[in-house]
Amino acid sequence: MTTRGELRADCTRCFALCCVAPAFSRSSEFAIDKPAGVPCPHLAGDHLCSIHDRLRPEGFAGCAAYDCFGAGQRLAQQTFGGHDWRTHPELAGPMMAGLRVMRGIHEVLWYLREALDLDTSDPIRRGLTGVADRVEQAAGAAADELAQVDLKALRGSAEALLGEASRLARADLGGADHAGDDLTGADLRGADLRGVSFRGALLIGARLGDADLYRVDLLGTDLRGADLGGARLSGALYLTRTQLGGALGDRRTTLPSDLDPPAHWSG
Repeated sequence: MTTRGELRADCTRCFALCCVAPAFSRSSEFAIDKPAGVPCPHLAGDHLCSIHDRLRPEGFAGCAAYDCFGAGQRLAQQTFGGHDWRTHPELAGPMMAGLRVMRGIHEVLWYLREALDLDTSDPIRRGLTGVADRVEQAAGAAADELAQVDLKALRGSAEALLGEASRLARADLGGADHAGDDLTGADLRGADLRGVSFRGALLIGARLGDADLYRVDLLGTDLRGADLGGARLSGALYLTRTQLGGALGDRRTTLPSDLDPPAHWSG
């Protein structure tokens, strides 16, 4: 199975697919409108971003937070055999279309790998492994087969097992269920949130400074603008780089060992 270390972007082995494939609209996340399949005007000839060191000040917070879960380099190097869309323009369409699918596959693998690594997952380990094998098979699909992958079905096959892995991990903590709740701007500073489910919840702009988030379920939680200064996230479940990239933290914030603090976090 693909390791968690492989499920992180390596832009040096990609062809800037995330700077071309997605569409975005002028907003607080993006300073301009960009249609799908059109290179960003800040994309340089070496496939690197010419404003990467100042994305947020330039109005591209959405780009700063984006993470492909390693889908970009897998598409570039494995699915399309290292062929650059600039020198092989006939591959541009399928390659850009494939990014959404491969990113979705890799995101599911990110969650499955975490669930499999939990010692509490023993009762469902066989089921998790079976689903992971099917998702891995989809990730290895040939270029002409990738477009036929049913991403919704893959996510659906993992959903119940990921939920059960979360329940087993949180069972002894007695945390509240806030799955799907709108907690925008909530003041949860210093709160004992161990074992709480925030799955799919809105925590936009929430104040979570110094909160204990041990084994909190954060699958699909919107953390944009949330204050995580001093928060204890080292044992949080299903946390991603994209979530961290949209949030605010500091040097006191603790994270899982395979996640790094974003560059824009304060001291």
